[in-house]
Amino acid sequence: QVQFVESGGGLVQPGGSLRLSCAASGSIFSIYSMGWYRQAPGKQRELVAVVTRDGVINYADSVKGRFTISRDNAKNTVYLQMNSLKPEDTAVYYCNLVPAAGWGQGTQVTVSS
Repeated sequence: QVQFVESGGGLVQPGGSLRLSCAASGSIFSIYSMGWYRQAPGKQRELVAVVTRDGVINYADSVKGRFTISRDNAKNTVYLQMNSLKPEDTAVYYCNLVPAAGWGQGTQVTVSS
């Protein structure tokens, strides 16, 4: 079973940047696609970025051009660089396999002036 520990969230002004990290335990990390998901208050959790084990990347339209996902299989870690942040990016961000299997505690990102 894989477990995830997300970090790097915080409060940032509109237009600012944050870099999220996710450390995954378990030996199966390198064989699965990994994704960053987010859940805003009152909304369903959504998948915003995916990186396959071969490095193929896809983004939700809402973050395309602003967010960058990457992974380091040697470190069992996946990252999300978030630039040009908007108030609507405010959410709890989670990393997980794609499709998801169990959830960590996530990391809160708040974009506000």
